[in-house]
Amino acid sequence: MNRLFKFDPFADFEELQRQLFGDNWGQATSNVALPTADVYVNEDKELIGEFHMPGFKEDEIDISVHEGALEVRAQKTQKEEQSKSKKKYVVRESSSSFYRHISLPQHADEDNVEATFENGVLRVTVPFKDLPNPKKVTIKSKERKLLKK
Repeated sequence: MNRLFKFDPFADFEELQRQLFGDNWGQATSNVALPTADVYVNEDKELIGEFHMPGFKEDEIDISVHEGALEVRAQKTQKEEQSKSKKKYVVRESSSSFYRHISLPQHADEDNVEATFENGVLRVTVPFKDLPNPKKVTIKSKERKLLKK
C-alpha cells in the first residue's frame, strides 16, 4: 500500500525558531501600535479625519494645510534613565513618528480647518466651500441670408 504524506523541509527550522524566539518571531510589528486614520466626508459639507494616536501628547502633533493637502505629523521620544549613582551602560530610549498626507478636494476651505485632540484621538475638520452653480451657456448661430436677385 502506498502512503502519501506532505513533506515540509522547513518544518524543523520553523520549530527551532519558535523555540528560540517565540511564536511571533517573524512579525516585525508585533509590539508596535501603528496609528490608524479614518477619513470621510460628512453629508457633503466637510471632510473629517480621525487619527487614533494613543501615547502622543498634543504638543507632539503638527497639522498643516498646504497646496491642497492636509498633513499630520507626530514625533515623540521617550528616555528611561537608570539610577544616577550607576554608570550608564544601556539607556532605554524609544521614539516613534507618524505621518499622513491627505489630498483635499478643490472646494475645501483651507482657511477654516479645525482640530481637536481628546483621549488619544485627533479629529481634523475641513469644511467645504459652496460651489458656484453651473452657468448656462446659450448657443449662438449665424443664419445665412440668401440674397434674392
